[in-house]
Amino acid sequence: MRILLVYPKYPETFWSFKHALKFVSKKSTNPPLGLLTVASLLPKEWEKKLIDLNVTALDDETIKWADFVFISAMSIQKGSANEIIERCKKMSVKTVAGGPLFTTNRDDFEKVDHLVLNEAEITLPLFLEDLKNGCAKHIYTSPEWADVKTTPIPSWGLIKAKNYFSLNIQYSRGCPFNCEFCNIALLCGRVPRIKDKQQVLAELESIYDQGWRGGVFFVDDNFIGNREKLKKEILPAVVEWMEQRKYPFSFNTQASINLADDEELMRLMVQAGFNTVFIGIETPNKESLEECGKFQNKNRDLINCVKKIQQFGLEVQGGFIVGFDNDPASIFERQIKFIQESKIITAMVGLLNATPGTRLHLRLKKENRIVKDITGDNTDLTINFIPKMDQNMLLNGYKRILKALYSPNNYYQRVKGFLKNYQPSSKSVIRFHFYHVGAFFKSVLRLGIIGKERRNYWKLLFWTIFKRPRLFPLAVTFAIYGFHFQKIFGKLW
Repeated sequence: MRILLVYPKYPETFWSFKHALKFVSKKSTNPPLGLLTVASLLPKEWEKKLIDLNVTALDDETIKWADFVFISAMSIQKGSANEIIERCKKMSVKTVAGGPLFTTNRDDFEKVDHLVLNEAEITLPLFLEDLKNGCAKHIYTSPEWADVKTTPIPSWGLIKAKNYFSLNIQYSRGCPFNCEFCNIALLCGRVPRIKDKQQVLAELESIYDQGWRGGVFFVDDNFIGNREKLKKEILPAVVEWMEQRKYPFSFNTQASINLADDEELMRLMVQAGFNTVFIGIETPNKESLEECGKFQNKNRDLINCVKKIQQFGLEVQGGFIVGFDNDPASIFERQIKFIQESKIITAMVGLLNATPGTRLHLRLKKENRIVKDITGDNTDLTINFIPKMDQNMLLNGYKRILKALYSPNNYYQRVKGFLKNYQPSSKSVIRFHFYHVGAFFKSVLRLGIIGKERRNYWKLLFWTIFKRPRLFPLAVTFAIYGFHFQKIFGKLW
């Protein structure tokens, strides 16, 4: 068999970092880890090619080469996924699709020949066996959760790592929490399933053997879902591995706010090479937290929690939402104040949308408030349900938040405030690459000479040189991030 694995294109979004990637001559943030893992689950003797449309174009000859085209996608990639399916259909090449988009919206994809849904470790072997016997079905699904200890190492040889800003790894699946708007419990379950330390080290070694030296993203939806396992087994092993290899990687991941409660865990993460963590904070409004079931964020001083995590040497990136039923008219100013005070530089503020299969979607459907499908992009000024707040007030308030947060004055104020108190690990190593030189000079030209933020840019750089010289590369990085955010959000106001 000849298998073509295709990853659909992302539109320009907050997390695409499209405008920032140009500074470092990279084409995409992360490779498609799901498809790379699926490739390792396929028979070794099959020929395989992978096309990431965020990196390279897909020509007709490559499609015609394949016996099957495998597609995996998230909801934001739906438009590109449909284009791929249509092209394959016209050329009579069979398609096999899986991943979050197809698992939660299977009825929208009748043109796909074979839907291999849920977790591939379980459903893909069923498809392969039927294919071998000439009786492959349209849909394969399973209510069971896979044992991630059987998950193979991704097929890194199918990509050119130099095209990406960071590589990625998965340690666990599932989250112990069940927020109303989140589909992780639906897709991955409530009980975190974890790999053992030998697997984690083997995957790190496989990335190291590719010659990669740089960022590695632990894609887990909640990295700290099983804290005891992390502290006793995984992180000590990673610390030892990193020390032996003189810290070739820097890590970032996603976690819940209760990370702030565990000082031992934070120390171990920093010692292992973690420097950034994304946390879903959502809202400073207690009634809205209760409404969406974000109980882990209730009854705590969220700003102090963020600052404590920062003090341990972890930059906190934050997720925020407006549009809850219990949001008061004051929520917009409260969100701005919270983010400015907490010094969260990368603050992804989105409009609430109801993803199919979530408790939120089920509730709103019962209330006859669902009006359309989601786009998957919660920063595109679309809402797929009827909000309790007047919609114009909600949209105007949302735009006011974005304008306040990403205006140069406020953004650079947050950057300086964060850098003033940030104490990175003494063991962290800044890996020099030639593209860093290019990125700096591009930033001087684009931000320091012709950019509207040039005064803020030079003030930050000179302040950093004299006050926190070790953090100079980070200051330039944040300035470049700010340029991307302003390009994304500037068109909304």
